[in-house]
Amino acid sequence: MIHKPMPAGQVGRSLPRLEARQKVTGRADYVHNMRVPGMLVAKVARSSMAHGRIVSIDVSAARQVDGVFAVYTGEDIQRIIPEPYYGPAFHDQPILALGKVRYVGEPVAVALALDPHVAERAAQLVEVEYEEFPAVFDEVEAMDTKAIVHDVLKPAGTFPDLKHLHGKKNTNIALDFHLKRGDVEKAFADAAHVFEHEFRTQPVMHTPLEPMVSLAEPTPHGLTIHTASQSPSFVRIEIARLLGWPENKVQVKVPHLGGGFGAKLYIKLEALVTALALLAKRPVKLSLTMEEQFYTITKHATTLKIKSAVDGAGQVTGRRCTVYWNGGAYADIGPRVTQKSGFTAPGPYDIENVAIDSYALYTNRPPAGALRGFGIPQLVWAYESHTDLIARALNIDPVEFRRKNILREGLPQATGTIMKDAAIDLVLEKVAERMNWSAPFDRGNGTVRRGRGVGIGFKASISPTTSVAFVNIYADGSCALHMSTVDMGQGSDTAMAQIVAEVLRVQAETIRVIHPDTDVTPYDMATLGSRSTYHMGNAVKLAAEDAKQKLEALARSVGVPEGANLETREIFKKKYGMQAGNVMGVGSYIPTYQSPDPATGMSDNITPFWMVGGTGVEIEVDTETGHVRLTKLINAADMGRPLNPRIVETQLSGAAIMQLGFTMFENMEFDAGQVTNASFADYKIPGIHDIPSDIENHIVAANQSGGPFGAKGVGESATFGVSPAIANAIHDAVGIRLTDLPLSAESVLRGIRLKAGNPIGD
Repeated sequence: MIHKPMPAGQVGRSLPRLEARQKVTGRADYVHNMRVPGMLVAKVARSSMAHGRIVSIDVSAARQVDGVFAVYTGEDIQRIIPEPYYGPAFHDQPILALGKVRYVGEPVAVALALDPHVAERAAQLVEVEYEEFPAVFDEVEAMDTKAIVHDVLKPAGTFPDLKHLHGKKNTNIALDFHLKRGDVEKAFADAAHVFEHEFRTQPVMHTPLEPMVSLAEPTPHGLTIHTASQSPSFVRIEIARLLGWPENKVQVKVPHLGGGFGAKLYIKLEALVTALALLAKRPVKLSLTMEEQFYTITKHATTLKIKSAVDGAGQVTGRRCTVYWNGGAYADIGPRVTQKSGFTAPGPYDIENVAIDSYALYTNRPPAGALRGFGIPQLVWAYESHTDLIARALNIDPVEFRRKNILREGLPQATGTIMKDAAIDLVLEKVAERMNWSAPFDRGNGTVRRGRGVGIGFKASISPTTSVAFVNIYADGSCALHMSTVDMGQGSDTAMAQIVAEVLRVQAETIRVIHPDTDVTPYDMATLGSRSTYHMGNAVKLAAEDAKQKLEALARSVGVPEGANLETREIFKKKYGMQAGNVMGVGSYIPTYQSPDPATGMSDNITPFWMVGGTGVEIEVDTETGHVRLTKLINAADMGRPLNPRIVETQLSGAAIMQLGFTMFENMEFDAGQVTNASFADYKIPGIHDIPSDIENHIVAANQSGGPFGAKGVGESATFGVSPAIANAIHDAVGIRLTDLPLSAESVLRGIRLKAGNPIGD
């Protein structure tokens, strides 16, 4: 439900997605459906060892399978790519394991065949002998263990904000971020109350319904990669670097994407299919199964220790946060998550004295990366649970306690960056209003008890990053938008077309959006972190304005009077004597940014915009089974001015429901590094019966200065407050506090029984 009507025009219209008909009729193109002549299929043999030296790999039996084309190991890859290591933060991940394995499930060899069943049988016959090393799986233990995952680290130097990366030799620390503001120890010494808690989150999977897939095809000019990727521009750059080729020999194409949520960022399968295609001199396709995705990328498990000083009036005067991020065996983008999210660890509160220590740590688990929120949901889980505990201990209403401490417009955040265009207080008030928070609440009776809770969070956008767009006006007046932003379901194709249409004063439905193809669409850093609406949106707006100005100049050059109502095609005819020619508008955007001071972590310009989201829930708890049922879910968010309110509403619902699964039951379970529930039979995502029937989505009236038509990103905002809101509601209902996710029925029941003095045995 959208309460505030949006202004008329192309921006603010709730038009259906441009690609909707293609998708619902099954005509949309996906890499999974692609076949090219001579294409081989790849199947991967994976490590059964969490940490160890590869003594030998025997592929002789695999090569004897009828129909197998080839079986390759890491040493074969080096014939094509001598230094076959990749990664956005560190060049630490080998295309196939070389000399050592660092997690169960790591690719060690690949079989190729025309028939996928043949390739799979061959992959199963690969024999590997290991010398086992001590392993580490827990992020806190990784701080001081003698099990070191990497002996040498090579910073990638890819991103300007990670130029300082170096890793710490003889440790598992990939990045440590520290921030000091004020005097936190004095705040604790002077405090009327001091509260200290520890919270943990579990590893979970992204679960895009289209599993990862890539197809590499050698061409006379180089190589074409068809891939399900959120970052085609990065893939081109990284593949060219690995091969030592110029970028113009690598073409990366992304058709429709069946979900990503961060799973398909940077390099995943592309380097492997590239090497295989060049070795085999044939097109090679690798399609992961749902099960294989568990061994490819996960969400960071975290441990967060938080300690607060509070004065006699209920004002938080100091806060110390220590965050440990379980990055798994390879860094992926974990260092960026650690830094970007780490500096918001104290929460959206006005706290004078702050100390933050945030560590990205290697362990012997599958690699962890970005997942819808870029680390923020893990932090909000901790600081909003902590906030609720403080309020209850001081006998202050939880919403009132937040009002007392909330960070308001114009005040500095922990980094020193002034909060601007961040409606944190309005989001809190909207949630409280829709919860009817001040009214009496029915708490149930008998075995079913009722409770309610709230949670709010905020996020700094990724910065600095670059986006470039082209707007092409053809001689008949029609128009195409060329950009490398990937629409993976968030509706960016439609929203960007609305921006172009608003500038050019045409119907958005007439704009053709060209999907990412690095031969014809310009650079974009990646589709991640809800950055596209702001970053690419600005580039698209600038490109459309450039095209409009060039068209107006063309009209003037052929004597068309200012303000004349002449069709575009007639302008081109006057210029070229026939319907011919193009006008190409170009727009590029990179926001300003000030890196944190290395000594203090402070910066006066840490982000181009703040995302804000809040959640309120009402629940029922069955005290005999521990089952928790959500009866109401309220989402509120500040995303500036919504470009397409209907798409925004579905983004809010989708994000909250996804986080609901991470909160209530999703959990990758491990035994000695082996995922023991790597299938949808054992790993459950939300089903229709898990979704509350009463969901409200609210757009808080706000404007983002500097955003395209006042807009900013929204894809992650509704994830922030879900987990703590539910934990706070459970506490409200039955008086127990859970500090580890997920909030399963078993953990709730154990808490109830423990509180009653009748604990359940292991």
